[in-house]
Amino acid sequence: MDINFLVKLTSRAWSLKILSVLHSGVAGRQAPLIAATNASRTAFVSSLNHLLQLELLEKNPGHGHPLRPEFRLTRSGVVAAEMASRIVNAVPDEEDFAIVRRSWAVPVLAVTRSPERFSIIKSALGPITDRALSQSLETLEKQDWLNRAISFSSRKPFPTYQAVNAGLQINLAVGLSV
Repeated sequence: MDINFLVKLTSRAWSLKILSVLHSGVAGRQAPLIAATNASRTAFVSSLNHLLQLELLEKNPGHGHPLRPEFRLTRSGVVAAEMASRIVNAVPDEEDFAIVRRSWAVPVLAVTRSPERFSIIKSALGPITDRALSQSLETLEKQDWLNRAISFSSRKPFPTYQAVNAGLQINLAVGLSV
C-alpha cells in the first residue's frame, strides 16, 4: 500500500474501523457493522460508500435484501483490513481512537518513522495544506504520539518530528517504507 492510497483510505472517519470489524468476522450487513463500530448512521454510510468506491468492499452476490445488502472484502480489501485491524489494535481506547479517525493522523504517523522536517512530511503527503499538517502535528504531539525535537545540525535550527509510543505502533502497523 502506498501513501497516496493510505491518504484516500483514511479520508473518511470510520473506514479503518469498518475494515477492522469485517476482518474480525462480524457479518457484513449494516446493522451489525454499525453496532460494532459505534458510528452514527450518516458517517457510517459515508465511510461504507467510500470503501465501495475504493473497491475494498463489494456487495455479496446472492446474500441480503436489495435494500439491505451484505458486504464482503475484496482481495485488496483483505490486505487493507489486516492493516486496519493492526491499527485498531494499537489504539484500543475509544477516546484515543478518535484521534486516529481524523483525516491526516495516520498518514502523518506513517511517514515519521525517522525524524522528519515539516517540508519533507508535507511533500510526502501530497495534497495536505500547511494548516492541516500543522494542526495534525500539534494534535499528535499533545497526544504524545509524535516527538518534536529541535535540530541544531545546520546554521538555522529547525524542528523534526518522529512517531513515538502509540504513534510508532501505528506507524509499524501501516508498514509503509517511505
